[in-house]
Amino acid sequence: METTVDTAADGGHVAGTEAVAACAAMAACYVAVLYAPTVLLRLPPASSLDNYMIRRFLCALASTAASVVFSASLLGIWRVGDLEAMLSIYGLRKDHMWQAAVFPLLLTSLLYAGSLVLKIFLLISRWDEVSSNCSFWNFVDCIRRLAYNVMAWRNYVVAPFTEELVFRACMIPLLLCGGYRTYNIIFFSPVFFSLAHLNHFLELYYQQNYSFSKAFLLVGVQLGYTVIFGWYASFLFIRTGNLISPTVAHILCNIMGLPVLSSSRTKGVATIVFAAGLFCFFWLLFPASSPDLYNDKVDGCLCWHGYCNWS
Repeated sequence: METTVDTAADGGHVAGTEAVAACAAMAACYVAVLYAPTVLLRLPPASSLDNYMIRRFLCALASTAASVVFSASLLGIWRVGDLEAMLSIYGLRKDHMWQAAVFPLLLTSLLYAGSLVLKIFLLISRWDEVSSNCSFWNFVDCIRRLAYNVMAWRNYVVAPFTEELVFRACMIPLLLCGGYRTYNIIFFSPVFFSLAHLNHFLELYYQQNYSFSKAFLLVGVQLGYTVIFGWYASFLFIRTGNLISPTVAHILCNIMGLPVLSSSRTKGVATIVFAAGLFCFFWLLFPASSPDLYNDKVDGCLCWHGYCNWS
């Protein structure tokens, strides 16, 4: 199908350098505002971990809201029309929701095939212990404890949603309307996402008293991982045009951590299954993220509709 992308009509035109500068500013703001309570507002240190994290949640939400308003003003989205059309620029849509959630979730889970095999082996080896504690009420209690766990809220709710909204939904439309090529955006924009995690080095080195080399190594691995994930999340956002897709992938990755490549417990089975899952992931990457699955219309698009270039 032939597609067209309008970069001027109804607003949306942004200078390339302006788009990059705006992305850098939003990334810096997202990190800097986390330290606002103690540095700018001069509030006393939080009395508990829960209070500390709630402060950070509020700061992250404030920074995210500011980034949305800032990017909206640069794109001139008020010229688009109704509220639903404006929100769709950020991938906040009510159509094709189950496709946007299920297909990327299943696709991402292929990367964790080895991890799932290891968990099955561990479950079998501890079956007597697990089966004795396995009941409906234990499950309910586990969910309840998770709901009251502030770190679970950070890892599975606040961080995925705010990070994807800022680093994907706010930045990618700006870069698309700035005239950058789609693949350049996929491989370049995660740099902002990765550099925003550099503050973890300061936390490890100064607050948790890690040695310089250990803090550098840990943060270096994290930066590499966030860049690779950023490529994938940017790819999903552009291909689907829906914020749900990179967000569910983000949540799953936070739950599972790094994929298991091998384990002595599985006698090579995890390695074989991981390789098979990786092969299936790349084989299904484009079919499972086809814009036609997530959008009713893939022609006559404006500049921020990156999926039109791939139909």
